[in-house]
Amino acid sequence: MGELETETQSTRTEVATELRDLADQLDADGPVTLALGGREVTIDPTDPITFKLEGESDWSEGDTEAKQSIEIELVWWHEATTAAEGSLDVTTPGQ
Repeated sequence: MGELETETQSTRTEVATELRDLADQLDADGPVTLALGGREVTIDPTDPITFKLEGESDWSEGDTEAKQSIEIELVWWHEATTAAEGSLDVTTPGQ
C-alpha cells in the first residue's frame, strides 16, 4: 500500500490555488495528480466519493496560541484483487 502524506507551509493564496487545481481535476472526470513536497501520486477517483470535513481547535491552559486546523478527506473504492492493484504509486519526479 503506497501512501502520500506531506506537509508544507504555504500562504492562503497558495493553498487556495492547490485546492482549485484539485477541484478542477475532480470535475474533469479523469485521473487526478497530487503533488506536494517534491512527491506526487496519480489516482483515479470513482463515484461515489465520501467527502469528510473536520475542523478542530487545540488550546491548553497557559498557552498563548491555539492551534486550529481543517482536515479534508475524500474516500472512494477502487476495484482490486491483489495488493499491487490496490496500491498507490507514489513517485518523486525527476528521479
